[in-house]
Amino acid sequence: MNARETPSSATRVTMIDIARHAGVSKSTVSLVLQASPQVKAETREKVLSSIDKLGYVYNRGAANLRSARSNIVGMVINDLANPFFAELAVGIERVFHAAGYIPFIANTIENPRRQAEVLRSMSEHDIAGLIICPARGTRPADIAALSGLGFPTVLAMRRMGPGFSSVTPDNLRGARRATEHLIALGHRRIAFFGGYADMIAQNDRCGGWRAAMEAADLAIDPGWIIEGPPNRDCGASAIARVLDMDNAPTAALCFNDVVAFGVLSGLERRGLVAGKDFALVGFDDVAEARHTNPPLSTVHVDTASLGERAAHLVLRMIGGDTRPEEFVSDVDLVVRASSGGSIGRGE
Repeated sequence: MNARETPSSATRVTMIDIARHAGVSKSTVSLVLQASPQVKAETREKVLSSIDKLGYVYNRGAANLRSARSNIVGMVINDLANPFFAELAVGIERVFHAAGYIPFIANTIENPRRQAEVLRSMSEHDIAGLIICPARGTRPADIAALSGLGFPTVLAMRRMGPGFSSVTPDNLRGARRATEHLIALGHRRIAFFGGYADMIAQNDRCGGWRAAMEAADLAIDPGWIIEGPPNRDCGASAIARVLDMDNAPTAALCFNDVVAFGVLSGLERRGLVAGKDFALVGFDDVAEARHTNPPLSTVHVDTASLGERAAHLVLRMIGGDTRPEEFVSDVDLVVRASSGGSIGRGE
């Protein structure tokens, strides 16, 4: 057998593989391949040894092509089927386009494995920067690994703690205000629909709901918290489930507008009307929210501005300012007919 540690023919060896094997950065491998005098002799030998062992073949033509595309930026979105993330992507793209950058967008459909594959592909194209909406199950260690790939990274919608730049709405405050609105309307049994407990945003939004309930000294039935994928099916099944309870809630806050759309459909199937028979509030205020029947009360997030903020932050980091920044945008409650309250913004 060949002495080289050559992977199977189905796996192409990359500069990242060489960097990991040699214990150096990808940029150091690149300098060695370019015969740069900046690399120490012992480091050069280590890299060349790894190249020989792994059987790496340097494609200079492809390398030159990647260099010519240094104005490409990555946009990794966790759920483009959700209109909220589509609106977020529009805001991101607007800023990058104006700055002369070309967005390379990918949808991970909340799959960490697919996300890893997408990030690997983007790193091989030497993108200038990255905005990522982490898939459910992404760990801080997964994001930390991105810093070793050498491009600025900003998280959108799901923060990962200190040390990572991120842009998010004030989920906890928005959920609390929405729940307080329902309490002010006289509701005492309020449910929370959608999302999973291992999602950071769900923790914040459910936490805001819980904080408002506890502050009003209202009992919380664990059965009123319905976890599930943040989609219409979850909302439809959740409302059907709680309406059959002995102590059925009279109102609900949903993880997002898409879940609330499902609740509207479920109520209609029961011959019930949101805002009259059951009070309902969503979260995000996507464009469709004002056109439902009845129009959906919801927590307004300035989605486009969040996307623009994320893009500007990446551009700042590309320019050399790599200080991490955690930006949390304010939110507003938009009251429409679905909650049965007075029409308007704020409460």
